[in-house]
Amino acid sequence: MTALLSQKDIRQMTSRWLPASQHNRHFRIHSDTTDFFRIDYGDVVTLGENSYLIRHNAKEGRFGLDDEIKFWVKRAIDLQTGNLKIIKLVFHEKFTSHIGNIEFQCFRSPKKEARILDLVADHDNFMHGYSIEDESGNIVRVIDFIYGKSLHAYIGNLQIDHQTYFYDLFPEILENFMECVEAVGFLHAHGEKHGDIRRDHIYLDRDNQKYRWIDFDFNYWQKENIYSYDLFGLGNILIFLVGMGDVLIQNLKKKNPHALNALSEEDLNIVFNNRVANLKKIYPYLPESLNRILMHFSKGAKWYYENTIQLLNDLGEVKNM
Repeated sequence: MTALLSQKDIRQMTSRWLPASQHNRHFRIHSDTTDFFRIDYGDVVTLGENSYLIRHNAKEGRFGLDDEIKFWVKRAIDLQTGNLKIIKLVFHEKFTSHIGNIEFQCFRSPKKEARILDLVADHDNFMHGYSIEDESGNIVRVIDFIYGKSLHAYIGNLQIDHQTYFYDLFPEILENFMECVEAVGFLHAHGEKHGDIRRDHIYLDRDNQKYRWIDFDFNYWQKENIYSYDLFGLGNILIFLVGMGDVLIQNLKKKNPHALNALSEEDLNIVFNNRVANLKKIYPYLPESLNRILMHFSKGAKWYYENTIQLLNDLGEVKNM
């Protein structure tokens, strides 16, 4: 049941975060989140016994989409505790994705994310939170805010050469990434999928130094191997980490045409055809055992990983070299 709060109650609860000039304002209070466009800055959302002061809409974080607002994802303050939360409202979308000649039907599933939040409540490598139905039955997820930066941002902000990175920083990064792979394996062992594995969906938690998966509301359908989409996502992240960023064809044309001339179609990433997967042709000091793993995610791959255990076994050999 949603708590019934008066305007006076709300004013008292929000006074700590609002300037004095707004202490007597009239608040819009939402207990039905169906129309998330109506829920705006300074509004209050009530879910069960808890109330949240809405601050900002979240934004897409990479690939030139920094200004793309996600109106169904809100930053908010828990008015009971003062803690910062991410509130994810119900938003449905569907699309088709292709990896090589494999087709995946992808869709958002708030119910799936709610299940996984329960499953990973005690797992250090995932975001935490809970789900609750609003008064109209929408499955709203209330997520604990993670203080830190995405793996995408961390790697992108490094100001060192690749060889120094590979020998000095990559071993620890690989160890943390392997924890993330194990965490995805944990989901698969329980019949679940992450569904949207990207490097900006791993956050480096500055409080406990853990790598943590976020945003698992995407689901997908594929009849041959239900976990294959997740595995290709892990491969894309690994290529990004080994390369200290994406090695793009267009950049090689300007900066390293000799390496570009050595590449063939089979050396490219099977998902993103403008990225190089065969990084040993760019960085000759990479171990062959590591490059073999990368090539399982290339256009020239003869077979693909079927589960996280296979990937972890191969990564373990690299780690123990």
